[in-house]
Amino acid sequence: MKERSQRIIDMTPDGEFVVPQNAPPPRNAWAVRLGVSAAMIAAVAGALAVAAVFLWLASILIPVAVVAGLVAYGAFRFQIWRAHQSLRR
Repeated sequence: MKERSQRIIDMTPDGEFVVPQNAPPPRNAWAVRLGVSAAMIAAVAGALAVAAVFLWLASILIPVAVVAGLVAYGAFRFQIWRAHQSLRR
């Protein structure tokens, strides 16, 4: 029985464990920090990749919008020309 650990488990009446204020960080704290940092870098890289895809898509659609605007302008001018032609007769 002398080989038993002399650890004391400190619990509140609710059954929660009490964490000491000056508890040393866990031994694998650097691994947790590294993992969190890697996850944050991956999230930022993913957001940048999505933004790049949307920017590429928008740059592809700009010429389409310009051509559609020119066609609409031409159709509008044609309608005005037809209206003037019908008023002359």
